[in-house]
Amino acid sequence: MPFSPAFRPRLIDALRGYTKSRWLADVGAGVTVGIVALPLAMAFAIASGLKPEAGLWTAIIAGFLISALGGANTQIGGPAGAFIVIVYGIVERYGVANLLISTACAGVLLVLLGLFRLGTLVRFVPVSIVIGFTNGIAVLIALSQVKDWLGLSIERMPGNFFSQVGTLAQHLGSFNPYAFGLGAACVAGLFLWPKLTMKESPVMRVLEQHTVRSFARVPAPVVALVTLSLLAWALQLPVETIGSRFGGIPQALPVFALPDFSWETVRLLVTPTLTIALLGAIESLLCARVADQLATDPHHKKHDPNQELVAQGLANIVVPFFGGMPATGTIARTVTNIRSGATSPVAGMVHALTLAVIVLVAAPLALHIPLAVLAGILLFVAWNMGEWHEFVRLKHFSNHYRLLMLGTFFLTVVFDLTVAVEVGLFMACALFVRRMSALFRVERQPDPEAATAPRHPAATWRLHGALFFGAAAKLDTIIQAVEAGPPGLDVVLDASELVALDTTGLDALAQVLKAVAARGGRLRIEHLHEQPRSLIERSGFAARLAAQHDLPV
Repeated sequence: MPFSPAFRPRLIDALRGYTKSRWLADVGAGVTVGIVALPLAMAFAIASGLKPEAGLWTAIIAGFLISALGGANTQIGGPAGAFIVIVYGIVERYGVANLLISTACAGVLLVLLGLFRLGTLVRFVPVSIVIGFTNGIAVLIALSQVKDWLGLSIERMPGNFFSQVGTLAQHLGSFNPYAFGLGAACVAGLFLWPKLTMKESPVMRVLEQHTVRSFARVPAPVVALVTLSLLAWALQLPVETIGSRFGGIPQALPVFALPDFSWETVRLLVTPTLTIALLGAIESLLCARVADQLATDPHHKKHDPNQELVAQGLANIVVPFFGGMPATGTIARTVTNIRSGATSPVAGMVHALTLAVIVLVAAPLALHIPLAVLAGILLFVAWNMGEWHEFVRLKHFSNHYRLLMLGTFFLTVVFDLTVAVEVGLFMACALFVRRMSALFRVERQPDPEAATAPRHPAATWRLHGALFFGAAAKLDTIIQAVEAGPPGLDVVLDASELVALDTTGLDALAQVLKAVAARGGRLRIEHLHEQPRSLIERSGFAARLAAQHDLPV
């Protein structure tokens, strides 16, 4: 595990040969993403059990730092939907103050992961586990928004799945049709807006006639937020708003505040800290990979996973001191950034500055935003977040894949992400060991010299695959054959198809040597590849094999 203090943000390389045209493209993309991020940041914070400004400060501060210090060209950082369930559970159990401490500690872990160059390890997480917990989180996000979507009067929602379902069922009598109507209109509008603004659509033809085609470029969440908020305000609909629940958003930048810190508290927060760090690493690096796949700009370079983890860690260390929440790479905003023409991390920095300007100028307007509209936006996010088609495609995959994906999905929904990933990775390792063990074979070969050397009977076995701890027991067939064979049986192991050997496999070979020597025979291993030969020589087993030739016949 090599340690590398190297720190080189992608911004340094991106600014080489930076032109005015790229600057204009980045500014345009940054402003667009900043507008898109506004409702999402508030919605994520509220759904996490925090005040809306916590999401805004996170999007501004963490978004700027991740872009300025990160290892990706176009990644946008900030509060993410994947964190909603995790953060809500931590707030419910430990409180907001401990969430801040846990986030800062998770940031330290992320920095260490980057410095020890462990960013590539995230790629070892099986795709079935990633899909499973992503779909599970999407279900939990959707469930968490039912309360505000239906306008139910519930003072505090519990943190686990079954309790949430029970609480919602008990309070269905407080159903608010006005809130439901706004939320339903929001969801419908978000789905319809891309179709309405397609080229040659009737709406686009009308817009072109009135020379307001640029209106179609306004992001759908912003259109839904503004129009439905105005509708609710104009009609004085009896629905809960940001103002009625939180009293509004401060029209000022956040103030530095040091949370109460103690090592005893850190010790108690080990589990939530690991959860935030794990999810932050997975989410940010997966997002960076998506960005690399979508990027078409000739100046784009593939992300540096270790530099990205360092930047994510630094952002999560800083944000809690300004009342923020955990931050990571965000796929929806990153995709918007790329499609808006971003060419460098400058776009992400502009996105953060755009949000800051909006908060300073237009914060009082947030008072009138209905929570049902924000719930509708999050329901849409949850739908897009989930890879639901993978459930339909399960029939095309192996039972191992189905077990991992469905197991991770149900564990995420019923328990939490930490349990799901831990159990999922354990199952993945167990299934991998089983599969590799099944691929290892021991085949007895014909012995043409048996008739010409009756005094020294010999037998040859060929080893296929990897001889490791999961397959070592298969050498018992050789030991049984030696014990049942004639005295003085010489054993030859053909290792031409042996691709790998571990210490447990080496111990199994030692047991074969012991059984052969006990019957007066000799053991010979032929055609070894580099890795098995290296282990055999370094362990001293090669010397034990050579010593057999010094024994009397």
